[in-house]
Amino acid sequence: MRQTPQEQKITALIEPVVAEKGFELVAVRMLSEDGMQILQIMVEDPATRTIGVDDCSAISRALNALLEVEDPISAAYRLEVSSPGIDRLLTREKDFVDFCGLDTKIEMDMPIDGQKRFRGVTQGIEDGAVIVETEDQGRIALPLSGIAKAKLVMNDELIEAMQKRIKKAV
Repeated sequence: MRQTPQEQKITALIEPVVAEKGFELVAVRMLSEDGMQILQIMVEDPATRTIGVDDCSAISRALNALLEVEDPISAAYRLEVSSPGIDRLLTREKDFVDFCGLDTKIEMDMPIDGQKRFRGVTQGIEDGAVIVETEDQGRIALPLSGIAKAKLVMNDELIEAMQKRIKKAV
């Protein structure tokens, strides 16, 4: 998923703090809601792919202190620290590998053969492209560099896969 220059700057600034707390940074997004800017930060435990409310609060406090000192956002904003959720965004190459075999929706920056939106089962990464098995087109390769947004699809397989991951980590 592409980041704006501001999101890239914030990512570089906060990633070490998140890692120091034992978590992975999944996504940094600047959003706007009713005229208010929102800095949305998604984090998770690398083993379980989850995070609790207390850990989100601790990370939020640490990041808030850092962001006040570094001041990478010129306007007023609200900081939100959360888990990526079960039907999470796929923002990193490793996400497409880790969530292989699950149903995914992918939106491209530019059309591929006249199509920007794809849905299928992620098969992995080959030569800088996400391999997806779709019902209509079969196996297709979508360049990572051209992905605007990718997200897991909420279904029984996803719920079962996440439950297994949590049990395995505990």
